[in-house]
Amino acid sequence: MKNFNIRVYGLWLEDKKVLVCKENIRGKEIVKFPGGGLEFGEGTTDCLKREWMEELNAEIEISAHFYTTDFFQPSAFDNSQVISIYYTICPTHTFSIPVFNGREHFYFREIDDTLMSEISLPIDKIVAGMLFERNR
Repeated sequence: MKNFNIRVYGLWLEDKKVLVCKENIRGKEIVKFPGGGLEFGEGTTDCLKREWMEELNAEIEISAHFYTTDFFQPSAFDNSQVISIYYTICPTHTFSIPVFNGREHFYFREIDDTLMSEISLPIDKIVAGMLFERNR
């Protein structure tokens, strides 16, 4: 049986920078945007708020929808099709970045022409390119 893997990510944009996350997934260092997998019975914005609370202990407000995958993307980790949804977000309180929570390292990254090469996941690379084009 074929499955869908729905991922939801938050783009925290500040001073021509975006928050990214570096983590080790199955032995590979991955640089991606903060967020994670949608759980059954959960809406996309609820998922994103949960993920940010789990990963950064941060409450967020969703500003706007930014992008949803519009092409077929097979998962690099299992036999599923990945659909990623991105929102721009703002934390509801101030906290210091960078953050290391024991598994993931969060830091701001300049939105420039090298961002796409630093980002690891195929759909995130497209979003990085969109961010670069919007910030030119």
